Amino acid sequence: MGPDELHQPGHPGEQGGGLGDSDGSGDLGPGPAGPEALSAEPDPEPRTAEPPPPTEILKPSRAGRNLRAAIAVGVIMGALALITLFTVKVIFLVYMAAVIALGLWELTRALEARGIRLPLVPVAAGGAAMLALAYYSGERPLVGVLAVTVIAILAWRMPGGSRGYLRDVTAGVFALAYLPLMASFVGLMLAAPDGSRRVLAWIVVTVCSDIGGYLVGSLLGRHPMAAVISPNKTWEGFAGSALACIVAGVLLLPLLLHGTWWQGVVVGVAAVGAATLGDLSESMIKRDLQIKDMGTVLPGHGGILDRIDSLLITAPVVWLLLVVFL
Repeated sequence: MGPDELHQPGHPGEQGGGLGDSDGSGDLGPGPAGPEALSAEPDPEPRTAEPPPPTEILKPSRAGRNLRAAIAVGVIMGALALITLFTVKVIFLVYMAAVIALGLWELTRALEARGIRLPLVPVAAGGAAMLALAYYSGERPLVGVLAVTVIAILAWRMPGGSRGYLRDVTAGVFALAYLPLMASFVGLMLAAPDGSRRVLAWIVVTVCSDIGGYLVGSLLGRHPMAAVISPNKTWEGFAGSALACIVAGVLLLPLLLHGTWWQGVVVGVAAVGAATLGDLSESMIKRDLQIKDMGTVLPGHGGILDRIDSLLITAPVVWLLLVVFL
């Protein structure tokens, strides 16, 4: 999810009826006063519209989420990543596999609400094999397992009948490519001798996109970037993301990976483009499924997919650039 994507409450509905009587627009004008009119006591106070309840007066923060919970969850997830990344790399791989499995579960539930049956068993089994082989054996076995898993999806769904077959198989192939395949590039990065530092650079650059976009977008955001997809994403927030990514790339490439500053600029520019695309793509998925969040497992963030959408799309981009540069 993009950091400058600020959830603002809708405008309270206009109060109708009753206001005409309070301002005198409903009076019939002067006329002969009957006995009942003469005996009627005047209202002690003119009628006015009742003030809205306190919940309508108090506005939430522009972030539209529990900021303390969001920061706490982010710190915990980041700490787990760092601890596992720089102790035993295989443990980080297991940690990442657990995150991807949770994301597959969230996506399965979201699709079921729209009548789409995701072939979860072959997607999960093939995805786990893809992650493992990417780390231990490299690109070629990864491609082979990807193809075999697609075949398994075709076969697994067949006993369910022809009704919705193409829809469900397409959803399975999409889920396989969107989650395990994208994550497999992290396994490829991790397998290098300096793999821990490469993965750290990928995480930091992507997180800087979120942080830069959130800070600048929440303070200065005025011009919508993609009003139809994400109404609260702004060009000012995108500029903050770009600046933060470029600065992170310029610092990390020379310090962590013995690259050059201009290579850091290229990585930063590519990362902010991929991260923004990942955020907007997940917003499109949620709009198509007519849901706000993919889940509720992460307080302040929503679902796990709402947290890793940018990381997923930046992984193959950063992996490719690091292979070319280093």
